[in-house]
Amino acid sequence: MPKLFAAPSKLAIPVWFVTKETWPALRDKLPKRQSAFAVASAFAPKAGTHCLLPDTDGSLAGVLFGLAGEEAAWRDALIAGRLVPVLPEGTYRFANEPPGGLPALELATLGWLLSTYRFTRYKPNSSKQPRLVAPDSLDAARLEQMAEAQFLARDLVNTPTNDMGPDALEAAALALAKQFKAKATVIRGDKLLDQNFPLIHAVGRAGAQAPRLVDFVWGPAKGPKVTLVGKGVCFDTGGLDIKPSSAMLLMKKDMAGAATAMALARMIMAAELPVRLRVLLPIVENSIAGNAFRPGDIYPSRKGHTVEIGNTDAEGRLILADALALGDAESPDLMFVFATLTGAARVALGPDLPPFFTMDDGLAQEIAQHGTAVADPVWRLPLWEPYDSLIEGKISTINNVSNGPFAGSITAALFLRRFIEKARAWAHFDIYGWNPSTKPGKPEGGDIQTARLLFDLIEARCGKAT
Repeated sequence: MPKLFAAPSKLAIPVWFVTKETWPALRDKLPKRQSAFAVASAFAPKAGTHCLLPDTDGSLAGVLFGLAGEEAAWRDALIAGRLVPVLPEGTYRFANEPPGGLPALELATLGWLLSTYRFTRYKPNSSKQPRLVAPDSLDAARLEQMAEAQFLARDLVNTPTNDMGPDALEAAALALAKQFKAKATVIRGDKLLDQNFPLIHAVGRAGAQAPRLVDFVWGPAKGPKVTLVGKGVCFDTGGLDIKPSSAMLLMKKDMAGAATAMALARMIMAAELPVRLRVLLPIVENSIAGNAFRPGDIYPSRKGHTVEIGNTDAEGRLILADALALGDAESPDLMFVFATLTGAARVALGPDLPPFFTMDDGLAQEIAQHGTAVADPVWRLPLWEPYDSLIEGKISTINNVSNGPFAGSITAALFLRRFIEKARAWAHFDIYGWNPSTKPGKPEGGDIQTARLLFDLIEARCGKAT
């Protein structure tokens, strides 16, 4: 992948961040022709507005970019990404810091980088984009690594299932492991039964490509144990409880949990954080065939719970259950679970704000703080104990769905909790993994939520590379 930043250049075109408060002083400092042009163009420093300033020879001398002000700095953190589609080809530099200082400058820079993403596998795009010179005060390599990790995951989510089935997703995970010299193993097909992963096998056995579990480990054995578990359902028909056709249109993104785990893993490994990282990716396609699992079936799980299938469209929590039991067995210091798990989460909070669940109030506070700091928002929902009875099985230990229409995201999280016992701290993120429309730093299509905030959290907890 080419470097995302442009090489430093004295000819880089300056971009000034402008607020209502700073505009008068900046206007007075500009050359008179440019100041007059901005006034004549009725430039107003509102969030997302811009003005191209001409030089005396007609070339572009600079760009004014409006921000709402310091009180809206978090909301506008990635807004500099709006410049990417509107600026002409060329090399640019930020001429000043936005309100909020260095942290705000880092997010503005990241917003620009993330907005340069294009998915070109099936439709090449040869048009040129503006390029940004990395601000001297920032760690350019770190920002590029974060953006590249997000681009990798976006490519995975955007690729349709005919080219991103279980075989291809496994190959992508193994390529990532190989790139950073992680030790990887894969359990496929009927070997899942031999090695006690019955739920992963049950969900994926009807697929044209075998179900599997990818497991890779990286980092010092004595480092803090960080385990990432990501749902890898490459396509979800709903199984025998089949989805309507309209609900299948985005089901290529049902492996966004696995893509998120891979993106976060890439950030951690590229930054060489001093942790012992483990990544567990249960990968399946939830298809319909004569051997598909059925409503009413009861299966054992790796944990020992028997699980009745109340609905075959609640398959993600099943494959996660076996993977969680494996990861939990070694008592990780931190375990994070990522899944496009429930439509109820979207009804509650919409596509941009993933709910998360944890029993650890201190960890919840850290997650919220880091989410705000890096503009990767999340919202805590409760593991409401009285709802646990809703998934109690009548002839099994547990049912994979509740017996009513309410609190679907909470009951799904409570289901996952049944398979976690030894982890010192854990959290589950019910992500959407998709941008319905383009926003700064978030092009329409597949996207990764929560990875940046958790990288920031893990780095703060465990320290940087020595």
